[in-house]
Amino acid sequence: MNNTSIHVENLGKLYKIGSVKERNQTFREAITDTFTAPWRSIKNVFLKQSALNDKKNDYIWALKDVSFEVKRGEVVGVIGRNGAGKSTLLKILSRITEPTEGRVVLHGRVGSLLEVGTGFHSELTGEENIYLSGTILGMTSREISSKFDEIVSFAEMRKFINTPVKYYSSGMYMRLAFAVAAHLEPEILLVDEVLAVGDADFQKKCLGKMKDVANAGRTILFVSHNMAAVQSLCKKAFLLDSGSVAQSGDSKSVVSGYLSSSGKIASAMVWSDETAPGNEEIKLKSISACSDAENYSGVYQSRKDIYIEMKFMANKSYSALCIGFDLVSAQGETVLRSYHTDMPPEKWPEVIQGENVWRCIIPGGLLNAGHFNLCPRIGMHNMYWIVHSDAVAQFEVILDHGVSPFWSSLNSRNRPGIIAPILTWEPVK
Repeated sequence: MNNTSIHVENLGKLYKIGSVKERNQTFREAITDTFTAPWRSIKNVFLKQSALNDKKNDYIWALKDVSFEVKRGEVVGVIGRNGAGKSTLLKILSRITEPTEGRVVLHGRVGSLLEVGTGFHSELTGEENIYLSGTILGMTSREISSKFDEIVSFAEMRKFINTPVKYYSSGMYMRLAFAVAAHLEPEILLVDEVLAVGDADFQKKCLGKMKDVANAGRTILFVSHNMAAVQSLCKKAFLLDSGSVAQSGDSKSVVSGYLSSSGKIASAMVWSDETAPGNEEIKLKSISACSDAENYSGVYQSRKDIYIEMKFMANKSYSALCIGFDLVSAQGETVLRSYHTDMPPEKWPEVIQGENVWRCIIPGGLLNAGHFNLCPRIGMHNMYWIVHSDAVAQFEVILDHGVSPFWSSLNSRNRPGIIAPILTWEPVK
């Protein structure tokens, strides 16, 4: 029996920059595409040759010479910066798009959760979409029915299961989409940042379910910006960089290598109007870390306050907008996530139309010595992300001997922990 679930060999995907975006297909067009697939393969050969010969047009390899194998029952993480090729890889594995070169061999039924509501029809109810999605995955009606109650219970959607999904919020979409993909038991499950949407309890529930899926012997390819989740769920991982595999091995080593490579990142990141992450409503223009006297050196004393400053553009005022960041250690552990909405509502800064510049203060004496990464987060509360990036800026906290002769005991080499707060001790009278 073949023990390999996914075999990828010299995979490459070439795009022409500025090419017309593919429109959604009708069912008739999808059938036509099936019969014309061999001709498109020939077209890909000419596209590749054209890219080599045509100097007037710009082409980009979203993936280039990617090779790996995933054994049956393995859970493998895929990490990398935005634009590294992660989503392109999953789309090829899901047969949504075709490679320009190389080949993919999959052993078993494939289920994919690449974005919220993948494969759902907006006019159908939640119940009807469960059966539709299951049928697409190759399940029989009897198999789907046997899992139906479990899916609805997991998604906590009993009240709305007979409502057309076009009326669902993004969070409701995510709950049902994940529940279907995880419960209908495909042999291979492809997951792209499933923990990016939903409240904390649901994210924890998703992670627990994926562990159950893995323990059942099914194969999972898990793409995520959540380094702690990758290390918790995956024994192995590989790092994509500019479309190629830059590192592979056990997940902790790969995550550590990925984050340590961000040592080249400055303490501030500024984007142009064209490259700024976000959408038409909200764009993040910069994020930075500094200390007193506007010190942007990136190396700060442990007893000093550290200021995290975010500049963003808004086309109007938004009451449900959450502005914040994740602070991630060099080992990939999330030290904290902070939003402006953590404060009482009366203290929230007002989102104004145009440029907004907000500052968050990390108090001195909180962080232990070490390197820390800033990962910006902007989203609509419990609905969807607008900005969800890997580490884009970094700073280092160093030991400050200026407080007391005992401060040296807070050195990270002999004081465990990511934080080293100075707490008050007093006798109990």
